[in-house]
Amino acid sequence: MRIQHPSLQTLDGIEHGFFTRKGGTSEKTYHSLNCGFGSGDDREQVRNNRALVAERLGVAAPRLVTAYQVHSPTALIIDAPFAEGEAPKVDALVTNTPNLAVAILTADCGPILFADREAGVIAAAHAGWRGAFEGVVEATLEQMCSLGARREAITAVLGPTISRDNYEVDQGFMDRFTERDPDWQRFFSAGKRDGHVQFDLPAFILSRLQEGGVGTAINLDRCTYGEEEMFFSYRRTTHRNEPDYGRLISAIALA
Repeated sequence: MRIQHPSLQTLDGIEHGFFTRKGGTSEKTYHSLNCGFGSGDDREQVRNNRALVAERLGVAAPRLVTAYQVHSPTALIIDAPFAEGEAPKVDALVTNTPNLAVAILTADCGPILFADREAGVIAAAHAGWRGAFEGVVEATLEQMCSLGARREAITAVLGPTISRDNYEVDQGFMDRFTERDPDWQRFFSAGKRDGHVQFDLPAFILSRLQEGGVGTAINLDRCTYGEEEMFFSYRRTTHRNEPDYGRLISAIALA
């Protein structure tokens, strides 16, 4: 099952989807559309799930491309899939190559899909707090513009991400942000425990998109932690002391 947004869905020649945990072949902990080779799931099941996603996007299974994500601010332009086992350590993929789907894996972090239909440039970025803080959004936009995209023509949609109500952090975490920019205090609110605050990661990511000059920036406003039947969540798994968790995939392609 995939979630789409009209702002991307109505762009001619663009296929995209924020895929939920439903509609795959994995079992038990990973039920059922787990697309992360980094999980402990059977690799053949993950391949099957990724093939299902590629089919929905209208691309061949080997042309659904993900990176080795490391919470970095690095974006990479690609024009072909990587050889197996050779995915680079980056957190955003950018392309203008048709029939190539760029994709991101998440389980609470923010998946962002970008498109400038007029220029024929698309991207997918993984924006956890660290990547967003260090500049993965800005790096993605720079790489898109190097291929001819215009910031004001770019549509960017933030997919399912952990919400403020479910993202508790300590005072030191907040201080890291407010020392960089005192105005970033607005992304934090009173916590549920002493010495803690709630962090609004989706709002922070959206602000980075807007300040980056993106023409249309949208938040789907879906919480990975709160909607257990729909999404995997690293933090939910951690709170329950569960052994592992699946990974959601979000992808975009030029038809």
